[in-house]
Amino acid sequence: MEIRQLGNSELHVSSIGLGSVTFGREIDAETSFSVIDYAMDRDINLIDTAEVYSAGGSEKVLGQWLSRSSNRQKVVLGTKIVPPLGRERILQVAEESLRRLQTDVIDLYQLHAFDPSTPLEETMDALNTLVQQGKVRYLGCSNFDAWQICKALWIADVNGWAPMVSVQPNYNVAIRDIETELLPFCADQNIGVTSYSPLGAGFLTGKYTKTWTAPKGTRFDVMPDHWDIYENDVSMRRMEGLREVASETGISMVQLALAWAIGQPGITSVLIGCRTTSHIDQAFQAEEMGLTQEIRDRINALG
Repeated sequence: MEIRQLGNSELHVSSIGLGSVTFGREIDAETSFSVIDYAMDRDINLIDTAEVYSAGGSEKVLGQWLSRSSNRQKVVLGTKIVPPLGRERILQVAEESLRRLQTDVIDLYQLHAFDPSTPLEETMDALNTLVQQGKVRYLGCSNFDAWQICKALWIADVNGWAPMVSVQPNYNVAIRDIETELLPFCADQNIGVTSYSPLGAGFLTGKYTKTWTAPKGTRFDVMPDHWDIYENDVSMRRMEGLREVASETGISMVQLALAWAIGQPGITSVLIGCRTTSHIDQAFQAEEMGLTQEIRDRINALG
């Protein structure tokens, strides 16, 4: 397990991070506690959540775990706020997250998505206030384009405000849009990248076929809005190409997809969602296995 500096910040995060979208939604509190404990025992220190995960339930579960744990100082705790991103709402939602998380400070406070309806100056000013108040250590964003982060950095710079230090994009074998502009921009500006969904919410596990139908009980069946991201010819070709590589190498699609994501240049940490501790083991096995350059090149070439 590598520990890497997150952008220009003083935060150092594990190369595998723990996403908590399942907490309080797909798994109960006690199961979530066991997953977190197991992750911490394996030296995973980045835990990511959001105000909207299980309508605040994920933050509550994490808060319950933090209240009974002696590991708060070891955890890099990140959470996110969804639009609208006006000043009053940011300050209010941050307070609510702090209460649910049962902590005095959020290590990484992130905008969950860009808000075109609110001036970015107002948003950055409010975030800077949270940093000045000592309630937030560092700022980040999720699902931003390169130009949006660039604008946020410029606004922070000219006003002497706290800048964003990281971005959290969707990135996997099927979804690779960030390679064109976002990853080069982050490398140039030393912005940390904590990618999510290395298995494409299950799309890259081997459960899906060319029928464009989500199998019963899968995440896309339960949450069909997510399916729109992957229901296209490019994603389907890449998924089928990964299946061919798996068949020819004897390495499962899950292990290939995880190893590919964890080892991609420019990625600081890969967030994994877990329902059981075995999902953590999968990620560690993939990191330890790695990929030969030949296999990585072949996956990279899938179009």
